[in-house]
Amino acid sequence: MRSDVVKRGVERAPHRALLRSLGCTDRELEQPFIGIINSFSEVIPGHVHLRAIAEAVKGGVRSKGGTPFEVNTIGVCDGIAMGHMGMKYSLPSRELIADSVEVVAQAHGFDGLVFITNCDKIVPGMLMAAVRINIPSIFISGGPMLAGRWQGQSVDVNTVFMAVGKVATGEMSQKELGELERVACPGYGSCAGMFTANTMNCLTEALGMALPGNGTIPAVDARRIALAREAGEKVMELLSRETCPRDIITADSIKNAFIVDMALGGSTNSVLHLIAIAHEAGVDFPLSEVNEISEKTPHLVRLSPAGDHHVEDLDLAGGIGAVMKEVKGLLAMGVRTVSGKSLVEKLAAMEPMVKDEKVIRPISQPHSKTGGLAILLGNLAPEGAVVKSAAVAPEMLRHRGRTRVFDSEEEATEAILGGSISPGEVVVIRYEGPKGGPGMREMLGPTSLLSGMGLDDKVALITDGRFSGATKGAAIGHISPEAASRGPIAALRDGDMIVIDIPDHRLDVELSDTEIRGRLSRLPDFESTVKKGYLVRYAQRVTSASKGAVFER
Repeated sequence: MRSDVVKRGVERAPHRALLRSLGCTDRELEQPFIGIINSFSEVIPGHVHLRAIAEAVKGGVRSKGGTPFEVNTIGVCDGIAMGHMGMKYSLPSRELIADSVEVVAQAHGFDGLVFITNCDKIVPGMLMAAVRINIPSIFISGGPMLAGRWQGQSVDVNTVFMAVGKVATGEMSQKELGELERVACPGYGSCAGMFTANTMNCLTEALGMALPGNGTIPAVDARRIALAREAGEKVMELLSRETCPRDIITADSIKNAFIVDMALGGSTNSVLHLIAIAHEAGVDFPLSEVNEISEKTPHLVRLSPAGDHHVEDLDLAGGIGAVMKEVKGLLAMGVRTVSGKSLVEKLAAMEPMVKDEKVIRPISQPHSKTGGLAILLGNLAPEGAVVKSAAVAPEMLRHRGRTRVFDSEEEATEAILGGSISPGEVVVIRYEGPKGGPGMREMLGPTSLLSGMGLDDKVALITDGRFSGATKGAAIGHISPEAASRGPIAALRDGDMIVIDIPDHRLDVELSDTEIRGRLSRLPDFESTVKKGYLVRYAQRVTSASKGAVFER
């Protein structure tokens, strides 16, 4: 066992003494050591209940002859960090999470790991750590929040973001906003729509690293505790079979995850994270392949923000297993999973039918014949850009408009709130990329304001930053190369004509290559506004969004 390095032999008597100080018995010292990597936090709604999940996991580990040790890692709530300096730390936290898991797992010689996760960067950070360390591992999330109810409608945190725009236009009163604010998030769990957290938890299941139900069983449901206990039991089986994350996370399983992502119309951030996970796993997965997958994969599920349903509805309709059954003809069915079964065996053991075709459409009647995400290329995004096409109004799938250029999210937000953005324009927010931000902030504030003002089907927004999974409208992010790296987006000026063609995967500016090069050559050297701390080190090492915004090696 790996843990022998800290507990076996005469020379390890001091180590055993320290372990005995924790209350370990002789039997527990003999058993495999299982690290329970918990991301519990009292400031993240999706994580405040994870102590209960951890207790269930530890019970499962003990029942199968393992000795669990619970440890913690950090997390950022993207919703609370949104729209201010805090969002600069969200994506960079992913690398810190991966590093911190590596440190604690390697330093203490764990034989296996159970990852307890739930929100945004925490899920991919832990997946990156799992394939990096590559010892038997399994994931269990805290589960999604239930939707709230207001004026007879299902609502979520994105409803509140959009309501701010309605207040700005006088469509909603501040009193109504206050009422909505109090009911939109009725309890703990990851925010109720198909935003980044729930997208990544569903894709962890599709990757094969979590048990069925991981992505969709609500946080408050008793089945969540039962699933956590089962995850604790399963890690011991994985250990006995010597099954490690790199046996499960392969080129085929990553492709499967993208297929499910397309069927779900998930968050654009999933592209960034799956590419980063592939990089960490040593799998070459070019961004161009995402469009190939999208062209073959129908969009079957339309949850908030693209539709009116929420993750709890997807769970009742059969969950991710039901979605995978619908697209099974596209999937690599021989891949391994933490359940101990191949994907074909796992799906065969499931109930045979979708329980609600309003939530999960049959493959013969999709929302669209192609997937809910698209990669755009062109002279404005030579290395690519990402759009959640499932949440774009049909009339905005092709759009030609003049630019309004802003060098920060704050500048753009002020202009939108001031009512100076006109229908037909293309709002450009730049110097918000991985290096330029630094940290590649999400732009849920500007997009929600545009939606709340009724402009999301009239105005496009493009950025070298990111968009929240809660974003709707013609919001195109991850433009690469970014402005801070002298990408073409840095050459834009007010009034330039942008051409967006999502069906044909194009994003162009009506400028010649010579004009773009000339403008870029006259720009001053980029100088970050951040001068100290982790973000400086992050900006020095981070790569392009097209490469997953991973660190250079």
